[in-house]
Amino acid sequence: MTLLPEAVLSRFERIMDCAQQTSLREPTAVTLATAGLDGRPSARIVLMRGFDSRGFVFFTNSLSRKGRQIAENPHAALCFHWDELAEQVRVEGAVTEVGDDESDRYWSGRSRESQIGAWASLQSETLDRRETLEGRVRDFTDLYQGKQVPRPTHWHGYRVIPDRIEFWKDGAARLHERVLYTLKDAAWHETLLYP
Repeated sequence: MTLLPEAVLSRFERIMDCAQQTSLREPTAVTLATAGLDGRPSARIVLMRGFDSRGFVFFTNSLSRKGRQIAENPHAALCFHWDELAEQVRVEGAVTEVGDDESDRYWSGRSRESQIGAWASLQSETLDRRETLEGRVRDFTDLYQGKQVPRPTHWHGYRVIPDRIEFWKDGAARLHERVLYTLKDAAWHETLLYP
């Protein structure tokens, strides 16, 4: 695995620090796009729960639509957009599962209600009525009453390992600044793009 260059990490860290100072409810919200074997793209918002020189991490149910698509086609794209900062970061790359220890650490920091919800929800499956989900929440609440809620084996983290990252900064007259980093032959290359 070729690690991200320091210039990319420090720039992303600076932007994320600024985003966390805004009034945004979820500054780590990011659009995640995946596609299965049929090639049909699917996008949704997830929360980035970590980043470092290896890539960007989010957590989800592997039995969900996104989990199934990642299993079929382990590549994804992320698009962060912070309107208040007039900045965007686009990431593309391979996807891999994080280790159990990392998933367990994150799971243990989730609220008990979120842990129960992860057990109760058959994510992306058809739900006949809301009362069914509420009943499942009650059932799992009763099951784990007075006990720690274990992490489901189908719930874990994924890391997007970038081979392409673009930083986009709003510019006057739509003459935006676009800086692209691409990984080629185990080396990172920086280029500018027309807006």
